[in-house]
Amino acid sequence: MLENQKSMPRGRVCEPLSMTAEEKQKLECWARRPKMAQRLALRARIILQCATGLRNQDVARELRLDVHTVGKWRERFRVSRLEGLADEPRPGAPRRIGDQQIEDVITRTLERQPAQGTHWSTRTMAKESGLSQTAVSRIWRAFALQPHRTDSFQLSADPFFVEKVRDVVGLYLNPPHRALVLCVDEKSQVQALDPTQPVLPLRPGVPERQTHDYIRHGTTSLFAALDLATGKVIGSCQRRHRHQEFLRFLEKIAAHVPAGQPVHLVMDKYGTHKAPKVRRWFVQHPDYHLHFTPTSASWLNQVERFFAQITARRIRRGTFSSVRALEQAITDYLAPHNQDCKPFVWTADADLILGKVQRFCEANF
Repeated sequence: MLENQKSMPRGRVCEPLSMTAEEKQKLECWARRPKMAQRLALRARIILQCATGLRNQDVARELRLDVHTVGKWRERFRVSRLEGLADEPRPGAPRRIGDQQIEDVITRTLERQPAQGTHWSTRTMAKESGLSQTAVSRIWRAFALQPHRTDSFQLSADPFFVEKVRDVVGLYLNPPHRALVLCVDEKSQVQALDPTQPVLPLRPGVPERQTHDYIRHGTTSLFAALDLATGKVIGSCQRRHRHQEFLRFLEKIAAHVPAGQPVHLVMDKYGTHKAPKVRRWFVQHPDYHLHFTPTSASWLNQVERFFAQITARRIRRGTFSSVRALEQAITDYLAPHNQDCKPFVWTADADLILGKVQRFCEANF
């Protein structure tokens, strides 16, 4: 009698678990996929092990789980099949904010402005709608509304916008053979700023600190020509920004270019670039071919990327006691830059750019 009791299995006897071929295939897919939610993958492995005839204790031991967990999902699958393995909605307090109130907040945010302001804040919207500030914040986050933020845009009104984009981008992606392509522009009104007090250096846990006020010592203009193929920059600082200074810069470019080599210049139609003496200079130098960027489309000129780079690395946080010191800092930056430079890689073709402009116009106008 005692021997029979020892041989009998302990615990509750579970009902046999059966499944269709489709259910087995689906469970195996869930258990295999590495990107599947791990909770669902574990439940699928539990059911597959139970379907082989193993007891709950054996499945729990093999998967290192609690036996009650195995029994729970085995019963859920037996009663509700695959749907039973999904998480059930958790109980909680009923909603206090109705759909109509949420719609009113969204409508006010998108279509109206506060009486004494240009945009809503969580506090002004809470006062207007009668909800709490936290509720307004949750609604805005749920619908990705950010009234406190603003962005800028600029559409070119150039009647030859499409033709100029195709011309300039075509030059970037397929430059002429044995020709030099230079992106030319001026970074005007670069200020020589000197903080009123010494700059406090960087320390562990403390950033570099500067005073908010400064002394203006004057301005300079950086004339630059970026070589599209190598990334080298021909630069020159001028105190004024007239066609006379631009002509001097063109002469400097000509001094760096071998005689007779075709040169393609990408630049905008700023007034100094269209002066009669400048036009006469280009007539006298037939090897120079001009490619103009559209109006209000400076982003199409690759030298603007270099201007952003030198501003971030050398000018913005610099301390300059005079314009001469500023110009010397720019000159000192250009020399090592040209020794270890890399060209900017342009990947967008004209169709991609024009398509983005078209979709923006269709969505907003």
